[in-house]
Amino acid sequence: MPESSIVKYMVRLRFNIEGVVEKADIIGAIFGQTEGLFGPEMNLNELQKSYKLGRIEINLDSKEGRTHGEVLLPMSTDISTAALIAAAVESVDKVGPCGARFHLEAIEDVRASKRKSIAERAKLIVKDWSSKVSSEGEEVLKDVMEAQKRGKLISFGKEGLPAGVGIYTSETVILVEGRADVITLLRAGIENGIALEGAKIPDSIVKLSREKTVIAFLDGDRGGDIILRELQQMARISRVIRAPNGREVEDLTPVEILDLLREVLPGARREAVAPEAKVEGALADKVREIHPHIGGTLEAVILNNDFQEVKKVPVSELIPALENDNGVKHVIFDGIVTQRLVDACGKVGINTLVGHRVGSLTNRPDQLAIHTFRDFGLDSG
Repeated sequence: MPESSIVKYMVRLRFNIEGVVEKADIIGAIFGQTEGLFGPEMNLNELQKSYKLGRIEINLDSKEGRTHGEVLLPMSTDISTAALIAAAVESVDKVGPCGARFHLEAIEDVRASKRKSIAERAKLIVKDWSSKVSSEGEEVLKDVMEAQKRGKLISFGKEGLPAGVGIYTSETVILVEGRADVITLLRAGIENGIALEGAKIPDSIVKLSREKTVIAFLDGDRGGDIILRELQQMARISRVIRAPNGREVEDLTPVEILDLLREVLPGARREAVAPEAKVEGALADKVREIHPHIGGTLEAVILNNDFQEVKKVPVSELIPALENDNGVKHVIFDGIVTQRLVDACGKVGINTLVGHRVGSLTNRPDQLAIHTFRDFGLDSG
């Protein structure tokens, strides 16, 4: 009999026989009376030998001197051949000495039933998968929404100057040249930036300089020189910081920006700078060394206190690896920093955790510094 995987059609016929007969009698009548009708290649025996016809099943019941029931023929031929065989079986008019009548009830497409079964199973798989990843998806969504909230760009004053939301709450204002510069500050976790948007000093900036401490953070080019002279005449500037010679603020990495502004950010208001953005030189060098080798691999590199690699493991095995290894202090990995991972790092005394993004965290251990690759001027993916 053909395997169920290759059966294409199930031919179903009903029969009524005027007498009491056995299954063998019916099988014999079907094979005998169809033999030779359409040539040897269409004989049922030959079709079975070539696995085009499966084992014929007979379901019967005898009552009051008559026999009735069903014939099932599983076939792996084309529909035309299946129909021809069905018509041939319908031509059987005797079973032994008894008159008989066979009629086709249906030719069922087994593949259609299989496709339906597969589709239903696929729905269950998707449903199960969705339920398992929903929590992770919600966490990533929270991360994106929180990042958007933290890094929101607003318009300030009658001129609609680009600024960060911290412009209203911070006593110190970082004054930059353009909108792109404000966005760069936001990426570094600094929300109290505002842009001039031109060489002419807006009235809103003049007024703001009388109410708050204004730090001018300007490009290291000729344009920055011109704006600085204008500012010194029109507004009260507490301090001037310049980007490196020949470079613009918008081209600086978050680490470079924080290094330049660290001295002028009030200690009581360091919340404007993400705490995970504080980086050490040795760590920065190690992150830049490892980053190209783990991007897209879903792997984690575990380091000791001297930034020497202890082991490399799949991210899925990171937490067990931390729990079973003493002396590890730094983790650099291809993934999202989650609360579960932060809790695990806190338990074993990890000092540094570096990943692509930081999820929604409700608790951070005091000794754990959390970074993203973007803090080191690298692509966070």
